[in-house]
Amino acid sequence: MVGALRRARPRLLVVLPILLLLIALGFGAAAWRVARDNATIAALASGKDVPVSLAAAPPVLLARVQHLARRGVVEEIEPLIEALDRLGETDRSARARYALANARLRQAFDHLERGDLDPAGPLITLARQDYRRALQGRPDLWDAKFNLDVASRLLRDFPEFDRKTGDELKAEPKKIWTEIPGQPRGEP
Repeated sequence: MVGALRRARPRLLVVLPILLLLIALGFGAAAWRVARDNATIAALASGKDVPVSLAAAPPVLLARVQHLARRGVVEEIEPLIEALDRLGETDRSARARYALANARLRQAFDHLERGDLDPAGPLITLARQDYRRALQGRPDLWDAKFNLDVASRLLRDFPEFDRKTGDELKAEPKKIWTEIPGQPRGEP
């Protein structure tokens, strides 16, 4: 046994530094990725438009969604949220949906302030759907609950919005009586 260790010692002295070097390179690459992601998040938070790949880290995807939502560019947000969903990031996906819903609600408020009710209704309905999906991922997100209530009140306060195109498709009420004129006869 002692002889085998003595014979293997020169090989261990060569392999061990190489193994340590590979481990150090791995940690260095990981630290570089974290630093790069942090720089991207900081740039997005400061308002710089930094393109982000769909394969980026989840915190970077969320930062991009929040940046686009602040700018009101809602068309580019959905693929990023889908990427977060594929990664199983329910918390970040809920926060991204909350940001998207806020952007849509801001757009609806802009339309309402101008008196343009036609595009505001669908935007409010989409915002409500996004708030609900955010609450499915994070039921404790109080701001989403509050904003969902605000959006619901807007739909209720503006009956001009066509509710049949929204997320609450209501069935026509059953007609108890036929269309034949006259009073129904019989026992009460």
